[in-house]
Amino acid sequence: MKKRFLFGPIILAFLLFFTMIMIPNSWLAAFVPKDRVETSATELNPMMFQGTYLQSKMLEDPKYLPIYGSSELSRLDQFHPSNYFKVNNKGFTPYLVGKGGSQSLIHAVNFAAHADQLKGKKLVFIISPQWFQKKGSDEAHFAPNFSALQAYDLLFNQHIDQNLKKKMIKRMLKYHAVKNDALLAAIYKAELKQDHMTLSLLTPAAKAYRNVLQKKDLYYSMAEGTAPDRTISQSVKNKSWGELKQMAAQVGEKESRSNQFKLVNNAFKKIKPKLKKLKNSKKHMSYVKSVEFNDFQMMMDVLKESGAEPLFISVPVHGKWYDYTGFPKKGRTDYYAKIKKQIEAEGFQVADLTNHEYDPYFLKDTIHLGWKGWVYVDKAIEDFYQNKL
Repeated sequence: MKKRFLFGPIILAFLLFFTMIMIPNSWLAAFVPKDRVETSATELNPMMFQGTYLQSKMLEDPKYLPIYGSSELSRLDQFHPSNYFKVNNKGFTPYLVGKGGSQSLIHAVNFAAHADQLKGKKLVFIISPQWFQKKGSDEAHFAPNFSALQAYDLLFNQHIDQNLKKKMIKRMLKYHAVKNDALLAAIYKAELKQDHMTLSLLTPAAKAYRNVLQKKDLYYSMAEGTAPDRTISQSVKNKSWGELKQMAAQVGEKESRSNQFKLVNNAFKKIKPKLKKLKNSKKHMSYVKSVEFNDFQMMMDVLKESGAEPLFISVPVHGKWYDYTGFPKKGRTDYYAKIKKQIEAEGFQVADLTNHEYDPYFLKDTIHLGWKGWVYVDKAIEDFYQNKL
């Protein structure tokens, strides 16, 4: 009796798992709520970023304008694009894709997974200067954003140049998140070496596992995530850009009264205990030399091959704060010029906002857009969508 009791749940669990795996994806997709794409537009849900289903459905719908970036997307206020374009109907709905640590390589793999849907698709991409550390994205930022599904999809991707694919694979093999997946690492290495025997042996297992990950993505897509706290503010409705800038400055002034840097009060509260130690602590820093430029180029290569129509938004650092920490001005201005030149060399549009380093309330804290910065971003997005740039 004990053995039956022991093996019964194990057998049942195996049968349930096998049944779940055998269910066709099209059947599962039918259970995803009809409004799921709409509700996920501002959820900033990692399951959506690391999956493919919801993003694919979003890209199919012309009403969505995807906005890619990192942690700045979660700095929600009345001037944020998700609020501004909600109350000012301009013919599109922003769809936010990205969170802290979502840097160029993460986005490149994501774009590759949707390469067949990007032709002629307008999209917005916000670049963060702090990505461009000397060694680029580290393991602590890459691993939480890594998508196994998108990584396996890359292996079988026929929509991007095979030499570009190999460059991306080689770069990804630098990270433990990839190397620790024994099957993925082995088949990636075989792909680089064109080891056809190993590829033929491992491909069935890799495709089967990708199928499991696709089903997992569909199951996650059925349930709503936990959206960040946000209330829709009508205060920005039908205002001129001049009025919005004035409003943003007033809100920024009110919310940053505790410090001379004009950082939002709660951010400065965290910095204040170590303020003296941070003075001149970054005298040897620069954003000019970084492997991130190579990752960024690979990402642009994917977009170019796919026929996408991106607008890149280049944002500044917080000039007053960076001066306090001793970060050399040349290490910032040379970066601004370099990233702009790199983008324009590919024929892409760029909204260069980097002359706002010392503009009060342009950034909300030491690195993130907020208040007045969002107003400039909103205008750039609107002009881009209406072909006025």
